[in-house]
Amino acid sequence: MNSRQTTILTHIASWTALLLFPLMSMGHGEGLQPRHVLVSVGVTLSFIAVFYPNYLWITPRYYNKGERKYFLLYNFVVIVAVAIVFHFWMNFCKTLYPLEGKYAHGGSDDFHFVYILRSMFNLGIAVAVATALQLASRWRETEEARLAAEAARAEAELKTLRNQINPHFLLNTLNNIYALTAFDTARAQNAIQQLSKMLRHLLYECDQPLVPLKDEVDFIKNYIALMRIRLPETVEVTAHFDIGNAEKTVAPMLFISLVENAFKHGVSSTGQSFIRISLTVRADDIVCDISNSNHPKTAGDHSGHGIGMQQVQRRLDLSYPGQYRWEHGASDDGAVYHSCITIHLRNKATT
Repeated sequence: MNSRQTTILTHIASWTALLLFPLMSMGHGEGLQPRHVLVSVGVTLSFIAVFYPNYLWITPRYYNKGERKYFLLYNFVVIVAVAIVFHFWMNFCKTLYPLEGKYAHGGSDDFHFVYILRSMFNLGIAVAVATALQLASRWRETEEARLAAEAARAEAELKTLRNQINPHFLLNTLNNIYALTAFDTARAQNAIQQLSKMLRHLLYECDQPLVPLKDEVDFIKNYIALMRIRLPETVEVTAHFDIGNAEKTVAPMLFISLVENAFKHGVSSTGQSFIRISLTVRADDIVCDISNSNHPKTAGDHSGHGIGMQQVQRRLDLSYPGQYRWEHGASDDGAVYHSCITIHLRNKATT
């Protein structure tokens, strides 16, 4: 059942309850009197007569557009007209089915201004309810449109961030393979095969909001294998992956920026270096912990931690709002750079 059908059924139920309420509140022994039925119908119809013109036309046409004086004028005219008609309807019911004894009233030609004012007040409440419902409906539609636009913007931004990662990754990998072809053709061929697997992951899986964690781990393993090609013997690389058998899912290409930065800033051509990568699953948490020796680039090298870290931060904010913890930064002596992301999947869809 859609929202429109729900609204229609709610209106029908509300007016039916209003119609039956006077009949349900009759005293014992009175029986179902025709006069009571006619009065109850008249009350309900009078409320409907002021409610829907205001709900469907007056409020949307004048109040929502800031023309408040016309809103008040038209509602006043409708309320006065319906109140007068309802007064004559009550006189008609009194004439058609007169009460006897101490409950008897005057003839059908009575015109009591006080009763008109009372009816106008009651009808004014119906107008206020109609206006409130119309404003609430408009607010809900505006909020739904805002949320939809925000979700579309966030998705577009995520795709842009992923597209920024892919060319950078490909450039680094192709440079490594190019260097390898000069002295080891067999290893270069194997590297190209690994690259093809990674490209398949980029082309066919990374357009999804979530991908299997196992595929991301395989992607990182292949990347590490390709990066080892050009590393000197003075660089110690260790990688530990423990994701168990749980078929968790994760935002694609989320951790690769951290791995890339570790290789970019953790390698020195003149001294001992290390890179330690760990990706584990702990209950409903995914933990990516990376440490590397810190060799900052020169001032003229603009490929520092900044841009990559900003991308990671933004992707975490968009994909896991309020569901992650990220600790990163250099040690006090600046010798080690450490980054640890913990993603809480308790409220995130998993397979």
